[in-house]
Amino acid sequence: MRIFDSHTHLNSEEFINDVPKYLAQAKALSVERMAIVGSNTQLNADAIKLAQKYPELVAIVGWHPEDSKNYTKDTEQVLIEQLQLPEVVALGEIGLDYHWDTSPRDVQRKIFARQVAIAKDMQVPISVHNRDAFEDTYKILKAADIRDTGGVMHSFNGDPEWLKRFLDLGMHISYSGVASFKHADDVHESVKQTPAESLLVETDAPYLTPEPYRGKQNEPAFTRYVVEAVAKLRDTTPEAIAAQTYQNAEELFKIEED
Repeated sequence: MRIFDSHTHLNSEEFINDVPKYLAQAKALSVERMAIVGSNTQLNADAIKLAQKYPELVAIVGWHPEDSKNYTKDTEQVLIEQLQLPEVVALGEIGLDYHWDTSPRDVQRKIFARQVAIAKDMQVPISVHNRDAFEDTYKILKAADIRDTGGVMHSFNGDPEWLKRFLDLGMHISYSGVASFKHADDVHESVKQTPAESLLVETDAPYLTPEPYRGKQNEPAFTRYVVEAVAKLRDTTPEAIAAQTYQNAEELFKIEED
């Protein structure tokens, strides 16, 4: 079994000083590839450094909604240059976060739309963060007609109605440890209804730790438990989910096997 963690943060302070340990622990649970996701100047740079150092890693760079207030013409130019690197496979994580409101909502919307436009211009997929902002996230993606570049709704936590709307835009859907939570009924139904060819798995480590380790720090190795939870909900085997989501990640991110 080979598992692809499509969204994780080995570039965060929890992991950055001990990356080999976490890679070894991931491999022990069959997590063989992962996308390291940035969100600001430092985390984008560190995601790229890790992807350049470790062949099993790829980088995703972009400006998170919480950091969008710090987005400038200069940071945009750096982002455009980074997106041309061979280790960088997508633009993200970008989107809207109306839970924390760290950046003003009008700024979030403006910077999200701008980055979507860049992704379309450069023909790279996007990785989308959406928290308490379904309607506005959907409107921006629909207006941009993102289908030709595609992307992923990372750590999707919507019900089947929202699932269908984002699928209709051509987006992939990625599930995190929330799929293993006992009372996440909407997510469970969405997991069951997601087409196989649109399905991805992730940890979003160090956040959203799946059962049976909920309450402890998450890490990429635990993608294994997300795979198992998704397989149980879809009445199939972990091996089948691992194979399908690994293939989907490679196709979305245009990764060729060595």
